[in-house]
Amino acid sequence: MTRKLFGTDGIRGTANAEPMTAETALKLAMAAGARFTRGPHRHRVVIGKDTRLSGYLIEPALTAGFISVGMDVVLLGPLPTPAVAMLTRSLRADLGVVISASHNPYQDNGVKLFGPDGCKLSDEAELDIERRIDDGGAGARVASDALGRAMRLDDALGRYIEFVKASFPRGLRLDGLKIVIDCANGAAYRAAPAVLYELGAEVVAIGVEPDGFNINRGCGATDTAALEARVVAEKADLGIALDGDADRVVMVDEKGASLDGDQLMALVASSWHARGLLRGKGVVATVMSNLGLERYLEARGLRLVRTQVGDRYVLEAMREGDYNVGGEQSGHIILSDYTTTGDGLISALQVLAALLGESRPASEAMRLFASLPQRLKNARFNGGAPLEEAKVKAAIREAEAMLGREGRLLIRKSGTEPVIRVMAEGEDAALVGRAVEAVVHAIERTHGS
Repeated sequence: MTRKLFGTDGIRGTANAEPMTAETALKLAMAAGARFTRGPHRHRVVIGKDTRLSGYLIEPALTAGFISVGMDVVLLGPLPTPAVAMLTRSLRADLGVVISASHNPYQDNGVKLFGPDGCKLSDEAELDIERRIDDGGAGARVASDALGRAMRLDDALGRYIEFVKASFPRGLRLDGLKIVIDCANGAAYRAAPAVLYELGAEVVAIGVEPDGFNINRGCGATDTAALEARVVAEKADLGIALDGDADRVVMVDEKGASLDGDQLMALVASSWHARGLLRGKGVVATVMSNLGLERYLEARGLRLVRTQVGDRYVLEAMREGDYNVGGEQSGHIILSDYTTTGDGLISALQVLAALLGESRPASEAMRLFASLPQRLKNARFNGGAPLEEAKVKAAIREAEAMLGREGRLLIRKSGTEPVIRVMAEGEDAALVGRAVEAVVHAIERTHGS
């Protein structure tokens, strides 16, 4: 059985259209609540969200569904995804829920689920929830005297701020650093500036005026142009960009050049390795991470373990191999000494901690390796199985031959939209570009939308 609702990171779609409707949210809550209702204790679910207008649609529908199966609901309001994961554990909840479409525009929304351990659900758990939805879920309803209740946790933000500050090495301060923080008009618009300020930094905050529509629009980790310009204009030491739910981070040096998750993982891993804190003698990343990162680690006697795309797969590999640094090129970085999911703010603080021992500017201290030329392009298709077509297979073989042994070709179907992602990497940028275009052209010629 394949998943129909869940993609690589929960359920996601256009708000008020299937599957992101109030009706489906209600069914999802009933099904998830039924799966995580075990034992005689009062069952509890925590729900957080980002700043999208449609959160007002999805939140009450989920709340009603959970209450109908006897779960008490703790509403957190706008709060980063990692804060919800942390509070799920801290409050001993049976389930954690985040209403967010992460880096997508405001028109989209999504639902992410966390188990009692604060980790994203397994494929098996998601399949079981989908089966319960298909079965109707009527049997999960409780008697009227067993309904759950809803309450708001007024100090959720403060709890998260203190949790993040506690991850910063004892005795270190950010005094003397001028930092521009871009919160993407998203879930961290209050938490991130507060954490940096309380740790001593001079803070310039942008992307902190959410209106329900401007989340990720011209700001945040997926559009760093405004941050890059502001860092230079303010003569700041560096900049930090979070995405809409603050589970990913991209950073900018004092010259306005951005650094992705690969560079940030390299810096944290190197710092922790030097201090004897790095476990597993390496880093876990996905197939999308740059070969430059792999070569950098290998030169230092460290390994790079690759997984399929998705931070939950990264976490699974980290647990299996006892690694404590892992993540994605996009900036989802998991530091399992502190978190069970990507936390953009905690990751940024660990980068800052590594930089505090440097006498060099960020532009010299943060860029530890030269990335190999890499090209990623989406090929849209209108159904069918384009990767099974003879002409597409032939194009893939030719592209692989073109790149040679020093290059890499990666092709995968998106888990959230009807596109096939084609990525190539190698020493020659022009060759990489031609390889990607050849495969994309073949896919769109046979199954283009």
